[in-house]
Amino acid sequence: MNKLELMKTANEVRKGIVTAVHSAKSGHPGGSLSAADIFTYLYFEEMNIDPKDPKKADRDRFVLSKGHTAPGLYSTLANRGYFPVEDLKTLRHTGSYLQGHPDMKHIPGVDMSSGSLGQGISAAVGMALAAKLSGDDYRVYTLLGDGEIQEGQVWEASMLAAHRKLDNMVVIVDNNNLQIDGAITEVNSPYPIDKKFEAFNFHVINIDGNDFDQIDAAFKEARTVKGQPTAIIAKTVKGKGVSYMENQASWHGAAPNDEQYEVAMKDLEKVGEALCQM
Repeated sequence: MNKLELMKTANEVRKGIVTAVHSAKSGHPGGSLSAADIFTYLYFEEMNIDPKDPKKADRDRFVLSKGHTAPGLYSTLANRGYFPVEDLKTLRHTGSYLQGHPDMKHIPGVDMSSGSLGQGISAAVGMALAAKLSGDDYRVYTLLGDGEIQEGQVWEASMLAAHRKLDNMVVIVDNNNLQIDGAITEVNSPYPIDKKFEAFNFHVINIDGNDFDQIDAAFKEARTVKGQPTAIIAKTVKGKGVSYMENQASWHGAAPNDEQYEVAMKDLEKVGEALCQM
């Protein structure tokens, strides 16, 4: 995909996020929207995957360590063809396979069940190490929240990833600067994030995580790194694309009502119209 196609796709992913959370009347839109461009690049450009064969042995793996942003992952998977986009409206409904957090047993395209913060990166390290031990060439990607990296287990896993020279692994930190209780600087500052990963012997890349040129360059750079895992610190806007959600911690885990839903979809329709004129 070219940049414009990725931008259009990311906008559709954002529509799916808002629709799913509105339908569920619960969920986590803020961090899903901030990471929509990362999700889109991974599934439409970066990863070796096949929606028709979700379990193919040589596929690249993805672990959503910040599992509460499942609406973002689900919308991406649906738009990529893993399941019908219409099913997003069943998010968190009784009997739906689209649970509030990713479930590898019931959702096509989900490689690891996640949701307990800090634990997803450990699973990703295990996957990357398994590939090294078995001589497989698949790559492993994991997305963490900047609030999530306040968890100590993140750094235990990072220490092992570097020790085992897992250059087939990429950690992405969605650095939108907000968590459920407010700014990460006020709750428990993890800054400087890049220096911390560097201290754990990661190759570190800082980018604007809502800019596809920078996203593209970062993942291409990560593929050239040998003997080290890579950490991409992606500075993003929480609630990106929806006017009243942007940079508002209150939209970390809240669903829009009917009126707010209409405003959000109009915002995203305007973005889509502008992209069609480019």
